[in-house]
Amino acid sequence: MTIRNLSHAFAPKSVAVIGASLRHGSVGHIVLNNIVNGGFEGEIWPVNPKYTDLNGRRCYPCVSDLPGIPDLGVIITPAAVVPDLIKELGEKGTRAAVVITAGITRENGLRQAILDASKPHLLRIIGPNTLGLVLPLAKLNASFAHMGAAPGNIALLSQSGAIATSLIDWAAANGIGFSQIVSLGDMADVDVADCLNMLAGDAQTRAIVMYLESVPNPRKFMTAARAAARVKPVIAIKPGRHAEAAKAAATHTGALSGVDRVVDAALRRAGILRVNELADLFGATETIARFSPIERARVGIVTNGGGAGVLAVDRLMDFHGELAVLSPKTIAALDQTLPSNWSHANPVDIVGDAPPERYRAAVEAVAADPDVDVLMVMNCPTGVASSSDAATTVASLAKNGTINDKPVLTCWLGEQSARGARRLLQAAGITSYETPAATATAVSYLTDWSRSQKMLHRVPSDRSTDVTSARATALSIFRQVAGESRRMLTEPEAKAVAKAYGIPVPEIIVAHSPDDVEQAATDLLANSNKVAVKLLSKSITHKSDVGGVVLSLETAAAAREAAEAITRRLHQHRPDGTIEGFAVQPMIERRQAQELILGVNRDAIFGPIILFGAGGVAVEVMDDIAIGLPPMDDILAGDLIDRTRIGRLLAGFRDRKPADRAAISQALNGLSQLVVDFPCVTAVDINPLLADSDGVIALDARIEIDPLSVEQPGPNPALAIRPYPAEWARDFTLDDHTYHIRPIQPADAALYPAFLAKIAKRDMQLRFFNISTEFSDKFLVRLTQLDYDREMAFVALDEESGALCGVARLSNDPDHEVAEYAVLVRSDLQGQGLGWTMLNHLIRYAKADGLSRVEGIVLSANTKMLRMCREIGFQLAAEPPGDGTVKVSLDLAKYDPD
Repeated sequence: MTIRNLSHAFAPKSVAVIGASLRHGSVGHIVLNNIVNGGFEGEIWPVNPKYTDLNGRRCYPCVSDLPGIPDLGVIITPAAVVPDLIKELGEKGTRAAVVITAGITRENGLRQAILDASKPHLLRIIGPNTLGLVLPLAKLNASFAHMGAAPGNIALLSQSGAIATSLIDWAAANGIGFSQIVSLGDMADVDVADCLNMLAGDAQTRAIVMYLESVPNPRKFMTAARAAARVKPVIAIKPGRHAEAAKAAATHTGALSGVDRVVDAALRRAGILRVNELADLFGATETIARFSPIERARVGIVTNGGGAGVLAVDRLMDFHGELAVLSPKTIAALDQTLPSNWSHANPVDIVGDAPPERYRAAVEAVAADPDVDVLMVMNCPTGVASSSDAATTVASLAKNGTINDKPVLTCWLGEQSARGARRLLQAAGITSYETPAATATAVSYLTDWSRSQKMLHRVPSDRSTDVTSARATALSIFRQVAGESRRMLTEPEAKAVAKAYGIPVPEIIVAHSPDDVEQAATDLLANSNKVAVKLLSKSITHKSDVGGVVLSLETAAAAREAAEAITRRLHQHRPDGTIEGFAVQPMIERRQAQELILGVNRDAIFGPIILFGAGGVAVEVMDDIAIGLPPMDDILAGDLIDRTRIGRLLAGFRDRKPADRAAISQALNGLSQLVVDFPCVTAVDINPLLADSDGVIALDARIEIDPLSVEQPGPNPALAIRPYPAEWARDFTLDDHTYHIRPIQPADAALYPAFLAKIAKRDMQLRFFNISTEFSDKFLVRLTQLDYDREMAFVALDEESGALCGVARLSNDPDHEVAEYAVLVRSDLQGQGLGWTMLNHLIRYAKADGLSRVEGIVLSANTKMLRMCREIGFQLAAEPPGDGTVKVSLDLAKYDPD
């Protein structure tokens, strides 16, 4: 995996500081002092030929003179000598280094030089141009930060050293501690994905916060982020939200799909909660690290100040929040305990003189209301009631930050009077915020995170069962277009492709002259009231811009005149434009239909994206769109619809029936499948797509391809998320018993308890090197929710009962060359050939996936597995000698599955 050798950086027992200095104010001086003063308990070895002693500590002239092998090297030297120092560290045996030095770039060749020097030794490099590495739990501050950080359970990853120091300072003032702080710098080697991989399995890290400026390897980032977000909260701030979008684009989608929208879609799909302000990073972390995801958040507010309640409601509505409607039973209970001048509604204003007993009664009553999902409790300081006493009372009602199993978010306003009260609440495990707006924003974190987690668990197939595709039809059209060295399909060609992928289109007749247009119109008007005539040109992308579309023609003669007028306008506006003919089609008049746009574009970082929103000629002015990443399914398509304003109109209003949501989702799925199947597709506009209660129909379609990529097979390698590999499912029969083998799915976590219950203790020890059959829910989530890019697991299911019978697993190294395997079969089913069949299936997949070798570590006592490895062709070697394990290795180039 991508965390190889990173343990040397994040759990070092010795550190070499290369470039340590006595010169006050120098980075070398600050870093050494930070390490020493931070209390690091391991060996500290300064390296600098200018000194023999640094503050009473021996200083070594070069790396080779060090008395031992440093786990971690920290380099603070001129840029030109860094490659040689990396080489020396590697030869010494060091496997991790933090390069604080700046000026190591691609342009001057030094970036590649340090990578070349590190590769033979698998030495991992953090940086260059980094603030350093801070490990509060290990008492290591290997940075030039102005202050240390308190230990805690939040990990910080930052691509900006300045932002990292600012957050360290802010966290210290707010009592927040860290497990790790990694200033990533220029990410020549170790990037944000590597750190996410490591932190996902770090028991000392409860949540991860990130400051992101760039994503160097999108698929690697997505797989790592999705793996981490499945087991712990991941929160990110990404600057550049208002970067100018693309101006010149062949499609509306290209103009609308600004970079930040794509980043937002990627973070949502990765299960990452995005915030916009630095201060929100820790507020969001504190909220979602404490509570489970909550799909609906009907908020009940208890406050002793009506104004504070109103401010909270305003902010809640800004995030489309939901204020709970209190039940009559709750209102009656509050009437019995509150003064007559209480608000008699939510927010529950218990009046400014509220003593602790009144808080208790109100909070208990609101918490008991079945229509309340989240409690917000607020306090404004007054001269007649103690804020601290109120906090003590609320704290006494809470258990693990909840009351009645409902999250409690508090806001004690003020500074002097509220500071101690907030500490009381926080000590009781209750989140506390300084303002009503911040408290209401925290509610949005809970619901946003819930939606992100829901999206995270979707694993659409590369051959969706929801889409009726005709790849052969589309391929034939693409080949014809490529053969003419064209990039843009004509409208009839584009509509034929859309139709092949399940998107309804109107009948269309291609006419080559005004006379042909007249005849086509005559034919169509036999069954339609009106027709439309459109320019058919291989050189004109937007027909309406040159007057190339005429609608609502009631006679064949009018259609002929329209074709002639289109010809005149084209010659006037675009003398260089060519006319291949005209597209004649019936006018589709669905008066209650909404005009939508569906699109595809290719982002420079995250690859193909899907766009959905309000369509029509004013699509760019309306700017009501949402973006998602393929592959998609009905759930992900529904999320796109719900993230737009027009999505609410599609649900129906006044006399308009709800639009056929299933038909819209099918169109989105069809578009997604087209992208998955054809890497050559670079842009698509379907605009407008009419949608009403009778379904959808595409009135116009525009598709752009890369002619040189038409023959490249799918699934599309440019996808940031690898599709579920459904083509690797098959049935097989052993001893007259049929099994279904397929790639693992998230829902399979529910099958594991019964499966593990039928694994004998000895078999469990042979597989996991221990005899425990108890696995946490988080562990089962990690086992069953894969991204299929760096890991694969196949399950064998009983064809009749659906019970889990065996699992075969593969984990790739970061270079996608070698993978480690594991196989586990139910104890009562062993000896039938199930393990053999699954391992061979796994090896076939590994070979098809381009891996060169499959390896495994097998206990010497596992004679059945070792015998199977020998028969398949694995090479066996004791590794290391005498530790009771055997390393098995299979060269896939020599493996013949037949």
